[in-house]
Amino acid sequence: MNFIKFLDKVADGDLLDAKSSRRESFGHMKNIGKNAAMASIPFAFAATSNKTKAATMATSYASAMASPTEILNFALTLEYLEKEFYQIGMDTDGLITGNARDVFGLILKHEDEHVKFLLAALGDNAIEKPNFDFTAGGSFDTFSNYQTFLLLSQGFEDTGVRAYKGQAGALIDNNALLEYALQIHSIEARHASKVRRMRMEKGWITGAGDQSSPIAAVYAGEDNKIQGGVDLSLALSKYSSASLTEAFDEPLTMQEVNAIASLFIQ
Repeated sequence: MNFIKFLDKVADGDLLDAKSSRRESFGHMKNIGKNAAMASIPFAFAATSNKTKAATMATSYASAMASPTEILNFALTLEYLEKEFYQIGMDTDGLITGNARDVFGLILKHEDEHVKFLLAALGDNAIEKPNFDFTAGGSFDTFSNYQTFLLLSQGFEDTGVRAYKGQAGALIDNNALLEYALQIHSIEARHASKVRRMRMEKGWITGAGDQSSPIAAVYAGEDNKIQGGVDLSLALSKYSSASLTEAFDEPLTMQEVNAIASLFIQ
């Protein structure tokens, strides 16, 4: 089973953009766990095969790159975080109401399936779920203030997009692993865009954002205007700096992502 087709069944675009029946939206989830496990089989083979390991380690920068298992566990940590965040949000009485419950209910389903997928791929190599504190030691009123919940949701989703992008280089010689990682990456991007619009923001990132924001670290480096060695502010001077940064999304390193996530891991 092609995992992108599996995710396509889950990612109901109509629900993310308009009111929809929860029964219709979630009716097809009945056998989703079984399908996820089936879809993950080639991923597991790719992550553990000697051929893949040899190809990956043959690159000139391999010594600085994480191993496939490390990358999968890195992704699993992020998916654990997102799944628990949305689960607590959905379970908190009065926090998420109206049409937003349909949206976040579907996002929760996606994150749950990402976790199942990565657990099946890693097998015995999977790390255990960390203990999370989504208040970051009392810094956020996350589950008593809906606007704070939305803010952190945006931060987590935007971080996830940049995190998957940041590992592409390490997977460049592993076609199967790269393909499946990008399939999850695109779903995270859809989540991020939807949540940003729910906060009355653009669906994409402009520059490095508000650096006074409590989630400013998520957007570090997004004001970059040099792509492929070309200074776009000179080559495309007719466009504003804001539009130039909006046209490109920047990756985050594993270390940068871990620094962000560590604020919420006990």
